Amino acid sequence: MLDAWLRAAAYCRIKPIVAVEKKVHRRRADVVAAVELGIGNSRVESINNKIKVTIKMGYGFRNADNLIGLLMLRCSDSKPQLPGRSGKSARRRAA
Repeated sequence: MLDAWLRAAAYCRIKPIVAVEKKVHRRRADVVAAVELGIGNSRVESINNKIKVTIKMGYGFRNADNLIGLLMLRCSDSKPQLPGRSGKSARRRAA
């Protein structure tokens, strides 16, 4: 199906479609792998956005090690227990 579209797009007279065909043809293996595996770049984009937001939050840190530590904490799946808090007392109490 992809091969048929690539052939048709190669002979199309619309320049943007021909440009897309060239890019898809050049990266054909990557496109097929992404469709077969059902993966995309959304996870990477999510991490990039977290990094940008964290850098803005960390403006004014005295050294880069603190910022790097915060980035590693935010971008990992680790959820450390905060000192002096247990799982139940961390939740808001209904007033």
